[in-house]
Amino acid sequence: MTKIAKPNEIKREWIVLDAEGKIFGRLLTEVAAILRGKNKPYFTPNVDCGDYVIIINASKAIFTGINKAQNKLYHRHSGYFGSVKSEKFGDLLEKNPVKLYKLAVRGMLPKTNLGRAMLKKLKIYSGSEHPHTAQLAKEGK
Repeated sequence: MTKIAKPNEIKREWIVLDAEGKIFGRLLTEVAAILRGKNKPYFTPNVDCGDYVIIINASKAIFTGINKAQNKLYHRHSGYFGSVKSEKFGDLLEKNPVKLYKLAVRGMLPKTNLGRAMLKKLKIYSGSEHPHTAQLAKEGK
C-alpha cells in the first residue's frame, strides 16, 4: 500500500547548491524537484514535502542560447489597460538575478497556495556568502 505523508511527519533539510559553472535551466529543474519533494520516497502531491534550497553564486551560472539576452522578454501586467511592462533577459540578469531565478522556478511549481509555500523555501544569493549557516550547522548534528 502506498504511504501518504502527513505534514507533521516531514523532515526538512537545507540544501546548498552552487550555480557557478552550471547551466541555468538544468540547475533550476533540479531545484524545483527538491522544493516539491520529488526526490524523497514519500512524495505526496498534495503535501509540501520539499526541502529548503539555498543557491549561491547565482550571477555566475551559464546561459545557453545565442541571442537570449536580447531576444527573451519577461512581461508583467498590472491589470489596467496598456500597462504591460517588458524587461529583457540580459537587463534582468544584470539588475536582479534573484528575480530571474524566482520567476523561472515559479513556472515549474504548482500554481496554487501549495506552490507559493514551496517557493518561499527558496533562498538565492548572487555571491558566495549566505546568512543561513546556523541552519546548516543543525543539519550536521
